[in-house]
Amino acid sequence: MTKTNIIKAVLFDMDGVLLDSEHYICQAGIEMFKEKGFHVAPEDFLPFTGMGENKYLGGVAEKYNIPFQIEKDKARTYEIYAVLVKDKLKPLAGVENFITKCLGKGLKIAVASSADRIKVLINLKEIGIPENIFHTIVSGLDVENKKPAPDVFLKAAEGVGTSARHCLVVEDAVSGVTAGKEAGAKVLALTTSFNSTDLSEADWITTDLSTASSEVLEW
Repeated sequence: MTKTNIIKAVLFDMDGVLLDSEHYICQAGIEMFKEKGFHVAPEDFLPFTGMGENKYLGGVAEKYNIPFQIEKDKARTYEIYAVLVKDKLKPLAGVENFITKCLGKGLKIAVASSADRIKVLINLKEIGIPENIFHTIVSGLDVENKKPAPDVFLKAAEGVGTSARHCLVVEDAVSGVTAGKEAGAKVLALTTSFNSTDLSEADWITTDLSTASSEVLEW
């Protein structure tokens, strides 16, 4: 008897999953705040990792009571970021091979990121993965509630024409794992940003996509 797989699609977070740009967006944020006359540190951003730039930058601004104009200050941060990452980003281990496996199995693939679309597209271009390889791209601007709310994964599942319960979410952040489980998906967590204890809510945990078990695509 032929097994009918439940999995229909794979929904990839971006930072810490497809590539690691946290250092650069953090540095861009630090430089943006410095231009405004305020000095902040990398550790100030850590509690807001994976929650989208509104919270990533806005959370730090709120912590130090820094005047913050969301659209203007984000735009400036992205300008700095684009310069910082030029020719410096590359896919994390196993990314290209894992995507090839997904497509080879006939699975739909999506990017479901809390980041703004402009950052998603900058990153994909820099790591050499065409945006049109994905069946849909959902950014933080496409949903009202950011991770740990499940909205971004629910919208991505809808975008690839299936239910979240038929999706594998690939995440690296605690907030993203929670969002994936809240959506009803199975979750593969990568320990690129947090340790395995922090990510214990996930169904599978591994170091990166090069070490993911074959069973994550066979259920």
